[in-house]
Amino acid sequence: MKKLIPVFVLMLFLSASCAELMQIAQQSMGDDRPLTQTEVIAGLKEALIVGTEKSVDILGKTDGYYKDELVKILLPPEADIIVNNIGRIPGGQQLLEDVLLSINRAAEDAVSEAKPIFVNSIRSMTITDAMGILRGENNAATQYLHRTTYEGLFDLYRPKIQTSLDKKLVGNVSTAQSWNTLTSKYNEAANTLVGQVAGLKPVDTQLDEYLTEKALNGLFLKIENEEKLIREDPVARVTNLLKRVFGSVDT
Repeated sequence: MKKLIPVFVLMLFLSASCAELMQIAQQSMGDDRPLTQTEVIAGLKEALIVGTEKSVDILGKTDGYYKDELVKILLPPEADIIVNNIGRIPGGQQLLEDVLLSINRAAEDAVSEAKPIFVNSIRSMTITDAMGILRGENNAATQYLHRTTYEGLFDLYRPKIQTSLDKKLVGNVSTAQSWNTLTSKYNEAANTLVGQVAGLKPVDTQLDEYLTEKALNGLFLKIENEEKLIREDPVARVTNLLKRVFGSVDT
């Protein structure tokens, strides 16, 4: 069997946040009794809740997105032309940095809204869902969460992102205002005869939709990385139960 079962048990007991599950652990220590399906599924659900909340909390802190190169939100690909020609706009480089900081702050501000949707999906998990995760690929839990939460997250997240975009953040200027200033100035240059001759093309991107997609992609990447890290970490075999479970798959 794959190493998924001990990993989620590991997540559960490291969290130390559920008295009922800790009682299960204490009852299981010191014997060779195999884990029951009920114990494994209960542990899986609690571990998923702990794992998703940890990812949300990490990203929700100041610079959670902005200073993490794996999830930092950059301008849309359509705006590459702006980045490559930003020097043609007076004060353009600083304006660009303000926009990048603002859109990442917007994502950090909105990410906490993911928690209740994740929790609802996990608590609604059936035995079939849980066993499919346990027997699935190394990112099976992340795939399950993506499949069952993405649409709901997007529908709830987008208006909250828009609210964040309208907040006064950097220099008392909102992200939306910074973006509109940046694109309008660039588009003015692009629409001139000189800009047309230079091959510059106007930029027209729905920033709230783009930002929502990137923010959610970053969130699921964090969850997947957390899942992978915990699965592969042998250091935390700190209880007899964990040693027994890990030992059963090592052999």
